[in-house]
Amino acid sequence: MLNEKISLLLNNQINFEFYSAYFYLDIYNYFMSKNLDGFGNWFFVQVQEEKDHAILFIKYMHNNGEEIELKPISSANKKFENFKAPLEQTYKHEQKITEAISTIYSSALSVNDFRTTQFLDWFIKEQGEEEKNAEDLTKRFDLFGNDAKGLYLLDNELKARVYAPPTLVI
Repeated sequence: MLNEKISLLLNNQINFEFYSAYFYLDIYNYFMSKNLDGFGNWFFVQVQEEKDHAILFIKYMHNNGEEIELKPISSANKKFENFKAPLEQTYKHEQKITEAISTIYSSALSVNDFRTTQFLDWFIKEQGEEEKNAEDLTKRFDLFGNDAKGLYLLDNELKARVYAPPTLVI
């Protein structure tokens, strides 16, 4: 059994990961409605990753004898002013995920829950990659996205992104 506070934080993270999938599904829908299939593809891969992250947290909780409380998922339904807005929101969202995971890590460390910190090590590394990917996409959009040909080429490049399941074994 885990510390009560750690269990609560992990349960909250499950909800946050599923919300993240909704958030990215909303952005996927936005780009698909604008015929930017490559951007849509990039965000659909994000949807799959976030769902998998939630499942990893669920499995970890089960492996530690914890009850799972699936909570309602807030609607994303964001309205975007332009193509750059969802990219900027993605970077900010990834920073919030990093902050949430860091809070769990810090709390686990404070009660000497080294098993949870070890489990979270993978997510800490993953979040570094997620933030960099989101930031890089925003920067690339700044370079190429305001030119129709550049946007077309960037969109085509993003079509090549392929989903890769997480490598974390629980």
